[in-house]
Amino acid sequence: MTKKTIRVGLIGHQFMGVAHSNAYRNAGIWYDLPANIEMVCLCAKDTEENLRKFADKFGWKEIETDWRKLVARDDIDLISVASPGFLHRDMAIAAAEHGKHVLCEKPLANDLASAEAMWEAAKKNNVISACGFSYRFTPATALAKRLVDEGRIGEIYHVHARYAQDWDEKGPMVWRFKKELAGSGALGDLGSHSIDLSRFITGGEIVSLVAQLKTFVKKRPVSNEPDAEMGDVTVDDVAQFICEFDNGATGNFEATRFAGGRKNHNCIEINGSKGSVYWDFEDQNYLLFCDKTESKETQGFVKINATDDGHPYGGGPWPQGHGIGYADTFVLEVANLVRAIAEGRPHVPSFEDGVKVQRVLDAIDRSFAERKWVNV
Repeated sequence: MTKKTIRVGLIGHQFMGVAHSNAYRNAGIWYDLPANIEMVCLCAKDTEENLRKFADKFGWKEIETDWRKLVARDDIDLISVASPGFLHRDMAIAAAEHGKHVLCEKPLANDLASAEAMWEAAKKNNVISACGFSYRFTPATALAKRLVDEGRIGEIYHVHARYAQDWDEKGPMVWRFKKELAGSGALGDLGSHSIDLSRFITGGEIVSLVAQLKTFVKKRPVSNEPDAEMGDVTVDDVAQFICEFDNGATGNFEATRFAGGRKNHNCIEINGSKGSVYWDFEDQNYLLFCDKTESKETQGFVKINATDDGHPYGGGPWPQGHGIGYADTFVLEVANLVRAIAEGRPHVPSFEDGVKVQRVLDAIDRSFAERKWVNV
């Protein structure tokens, strides 16, 4: 039987555009999918020369500079939104209204109302939505979820998550430092991943919290030119909050761009009555698991290679024990989305998951502004 073909249009050709392009190019090569992937058109605001160079490098057939024309095309089934946050709402809603399935990067939008409008548009137009929480597709985090679901760590007591990176305090202004473009700083860029991972692994929702936001570098040069004028940084450099979950657990979260030596330290530890799990993306192929039901003589953290056969996403195209990298999580994400579209079923994480994370981000902003505990 002839496979269905899913025709893709991509908006954005920077960091996330590269990740998405690599994923669409390789998902059908690495995995046996129920549909073929056709990389129809790349769209971005750039010169035709630069777009053509990027398209040729990654395998996009055509180029476009107007995203409105892209989402209206009849030869596109899926729109991948890899643009800055302030553009997500209009692009995703327009794509849905034209009957396109939509993969949108995280955080879903720059504010809660926009995220909710995107979710409503996807539901109203009966399209499949996906929010780009790619760390869900790391084999070790999927194994952590399985252990929690199986009751291996018992009643959940604590969730501790930290996403720390090491940014240049003297670097120039980019869109990520402007609230009107990015929505927030480390909070949305990094913290949204931690919030989603806590939901994914534990199955719990954050219901109340108290937060702290801080901007350490308040001005940056607007360019790399000598004696460039200084611009105001209007987003947070660090976001911290403690919280309560609906399943009774407590939580402690931090997202920071100023942790010297931490290049991509995305980690989460979950402690329960029967054991604990710990994962750090900087050692992403391994999960640490402590089984408290073992005797005291053997009790402690065991380091598990989560890429072996039998684990979630284990095995795959490579022999067991051959680890995966950052780009591979996007390949797995796209493979799962293609299966969902071909089979006519919802994809997880969806825009609904993006909205639930956005509600927490909104509560963090409210808590800091009001200097008090708030409900989500």
